[in-house]
Amino acid sequence: MLSKRIIPCLDIKDGRTVKGTNFVNLRDAGDPVELGALYAKQGADELVFLDITATVEKRKTLSELANRIAHHINIPFTVGGGISSVEDVNVLLQNGADKISVNTAAFKKPQLINELAKEFGSQCVVLAIDTRKEDDGEWYVYLNGGRTKTEMKCVDWAKQAVELGAGEILLTSMNHDGTKQGFALDITRTLSTLLPVPVIASGGGGTMEHFVTVFNEGKADAALAASIFHFKEIAIPELKQFLFENNIPVRILQENINK
Repeated sequence: MLSKRIIPCLDIKDGRTVKGTNFVNLRDAGDPVELGALYAKQGADELVFLDITATVEKRKTLSELANRIAHHINIPFTVGGGISSVEDVNVLLQNGADKISVNTAAFKKPQLINELAKEFGSQCVVLAIDTRKEDDGEWYVYLNGGRTKTEMKCVDWAKQAVELGAGEILLTSMNHDGTKQGFALDITRTLSTLLPVPVIASGGGGTMEHFVTVFNEGKADAALAASIFHFKEIAIPELKQFLFENNIPVRILQENINK
């Protein structure tokens, strides 16, 4: 069985790591390069860096940041925010990013996914979906950092995106984001069961038990979290050890064994 991945997420605003709750009330969490290097050293499997205002402010994700990150960490990392063309991705990959994440631009122009997959390979293309469960019980896609609701259902969009060439889905539940009450198991399980590509669960991780549950019940391939790592509520080595003890296959660094 493939190892389950633990992925710290660093939301970037004005060059700093920030974290909020339900996509609002942001607070500073530190320097993204320093945090990324720390997480890599602690045994994180991958990192995700998202420029959370790039799309709204019509800016491009900073290739300079990707370059700095690449010089300080030795694990794969994904960069997202404001990516809307093959040229954007080319610059980021040349500056050291391993994968890129697209969200709003891909929704507005689905063919972008196909263009990126053809140019760089599906394994490089992560589709980020911000979704919210509404009163009708359906999960809908939101754009622009969770500011704009669409009438597209999350499952339909995910299926379409994978058919177009997306190699991975980064699924963030807006209902659960920052609440530390647990991941959205139902929609995570639905996509993980339905799709032939890995699904990263995001939003709601607050305890080590939540990670066990999202892997066992949510069928996620990876789990992403932010504030619990940024504010040192859960340490990655302890989380990995806990998962291992609960029969979840994970990669544990040799120096962290039995510490």
